[in-house]
Amino acid sequence: MTTHTYKVQGMHCASCSAIITKKISNVDGVTSVNVNYATEQVKLEFGTHTVTLADMNHVIEPLGYTFLEDKGVGSEERAASHDDSATDTMNMVHTATSRMEFVLPLSLFIFFIMMWEICAKYFISVPSLPIPMELLNSVLFPVSTIVMFWAGKQFVEGVVRFVQYRVANMDTLIGIGTLTAYVYSTCVILFPQVMTLLKLPLYTYFDVVIVVIGFVTFGKYLEVQSKRKTGEAITMLLNLEAKTAHVLRDGVDTEIAARDVVHGDIVIVKPGQKIPVDGIIRDGSSFVDESMITGEPIPVEKAAGALVTSGTLNGDGAFTFTATKVGSETVLAQIIRMVEDAQGSRAPVQALADTISSVFVPSVLGIAVVSLVAWVIFGVSSFGFSQAVSYGIVSFVGVLIIACPCALGLATPTAIIVGVGKGAREGILIKDAASLEMLHKVTVVVVDKTGTITKGKPEFDSLKNMSAMSDNELMSIVASLESQSEHPIAHALALYAKGHNLSHHGVNDFEAIKGKGVHGTIDGTTYYVGNRALITDLSLPLDVKDIEQVTMEGKTPLILATASVVLGVVMVADQIKEKSAKAVADLRLRGIRVVMLTGDDSNTAVYIAKKVGIDEVYGDMLPHDKLAKIHELQSSGEIVAMTGDGVNDAPALAAAHVGIVMSTGTDVAIEAAGITLLHGDIAKLVQAIKLSTITMRGIKQNLFFAFIYNVVGIPLAAGAFYPIFGWVLNPIFAGLAMALSSVSVVSNSLRIKAMKL
Repeated sequence: MTTHTYKVQGMHCASCSAIITKKISNVDGVTSVNVNYATEQVKLEFGTHTVTLADMNHVIEPLGYTFLEDKGVGSEERAASHDDSATDTMNMVHTATSRMEFVLPLSLFIFFIMMWEICAKYFISVPSLPIPMELLNSVLFPVSTIVMFWAGKQFVEGVVRFVQYRVANMDTLIGIGTLTAYVYSTCVILFPQVMTLLKLPLYTYFDVVIVVIGFVTFGKYLEVQSKRKTGEAITMLLNLEAKTAHVLRDGVDTEIAARDVVHGDIVIVKPGQKIPVDGIIRDGSSFVDESMITGEPIPVEKAAGALVTSGTLNGDGAFTFTATKVGSETVLAQIIRMVEDAQGSRAPVQALADTISSVFVPSVLGIAVVSLVAWVIFGVSSFGFSQAVSYGIVSFVGVLIIACPCALGLATPTAIIVGVGKGAREGILIKDAASLEMLHKVTVVVVDKTGTITKGKPEFDSLKNMSAMSDNELMSIVASLESQSEHPIAHALALYAKGHNLSHHGVNDFEAIKGKGVHGTIDGTTYYVGNRALITDLSLPLDVKDIEQVTMEGKTPLILATASVVLGVVMVADQIKEKSAKAVADLRLRGIRVVMLTGDDSNTAVYIAKKVGIDEVYGDMLPHDKLAKIHELQSSGEIVAMTGDGVNDAPALAAAHVGIVMSTGTDVAIEAAGITLLHGDIAKLVQAIKLSTITMRGIKQNLFFAFIYNVVGIPLAAGAFYPIFGWVLNPIFAGLAMALSSVSVVSNSLRIKAMKL
């Protein structure tokens, strides 16, 4: 059994993945097919039989698709591949935008005219249209031609593919309905005498063509925009890679491309630089921001013998290290691969409308043809051949027109638009309909700790004062000393001092004591601020149990002392967000299981989890550990939502059924997720679930309204009730039924706006 991934060219809608899956699954030797529209990739598993790329392209190229070889992760070719893919996607966005900007305003105007005309026929109080129908038709004919064959090109192609390959989807249904309406209307305009001779109603449906294609084109535009944003997650991850590296070659500092670093190279890292590959420090030291890997906000001190990771950011120090992992071996390259695999393995959300269309299209065509044939066969004896054929054609056209999915095209986009708009007002940004669709089904919410449950940055926590000084006086001494330090925690103390208007003391004879703390002289007294090792060096007594306890809780103690006595202990910690505990409680009330996964120390993780009411917690989790846990939960049948905010969360966010990220998080995490919560407010997660429930209920109701007219109208249009009641549905009333179904759908979608989350 072998696995191979290919790039796919030619996919323009989510239903393309179903078509490719159906066709490639029938190729001898292919055992598994997983097509992902978002990443434009197909992952195939092969058995013992050899299947070539040419064999597969022979099957799918007639349908408009092509498989291309996909290059390896971490290579220059992969970056170029993503650039090409991004260019293709931007071209699709440009095309979709230009079509939408032309046809949507036009459709809204025509829809208004349609409603006016219908109301004028049935309500005396509504005046007739001030524009003669002949004049309106002369304008709508050329306009609908442009709309049909330019904006609606893919729908026409869908009909062609259906005729050639018997592959039906939403495009096919829209294409058949609009083409039928367009052709019939064109015949009315160009050949009125023939239509009169056949006793067919001289009624046009150009307005129907424009409205249907306009609204569905808008839905396609939203879909392409969603696809563009999905691809940006990988692009941003690639941008985290250092482009160049400084290495020692023949004893000389030489700048080379990061991809050219080889095992054993001595790499030089200067202040503020990204680390280009993975390795082990030889000389020097610094603080390195590893939040990309661990999610923890406090940079980690690195010295000789410590591991460093590609993509992490060096602080103010400098060091050299030996390269141990390069290219696709690095941790960052593995994260990129995990995100790609996760996006590719997530089952594509196949729109319900597409699923119905695969059955509905052949059924409608069959009913239309059967009604025509039945009128000709059984109607001749009663009405004569000419009248029977006339009734047959009216029924044929009526069936196809009433089946034209105007409301079906509106059902999902209108509910999504209203739902997304309501979410935005509530601080919930929804990137794609798939996430909104799945969220209400979630059974497990997995949360990261740092930046999700906690604020994601160190802050002053508490002070244990063991001196005769006031708390403010003691804190001003600590803040004054730390203001001279490059240690990351110094910034938290500086913010505290500024926020509490603490006085700043001049510091003389300042010195940093490597790995232990700092000391300096203030008003003639030498003070020391640092960790337990510094106090041990000073041979000062200290209650170690208290220090160990606060450390277990994830707090960092800074001890202030003179050469003869300990004055106090300042605790700095990543504080829990105010609404975290209530959010967890609300999720549990809804029967949703809450699990914490964090890269932080297990003891700290357990302490924080207990404070907010989470029972199931896992600490010391690296990106691949989080991803594995997501897969484990999914394999047990759980529907999983993952919330996080860092690059280290990106693979898990992409793999989860729904990825939810704090807006305070990294760009990579935001792009890998489907939903963003503004202001990092986890309490909005419960509101997002409610919004998903309301919106999906609205979509299902819309689909009911879209099809109920078809269910009732198609038999009527086909003439099924004529033998009993003498009823035949004129195409005029078929158009009315279609318009009413659209009004029902739009009105029902607008109700979402008024519902409380």
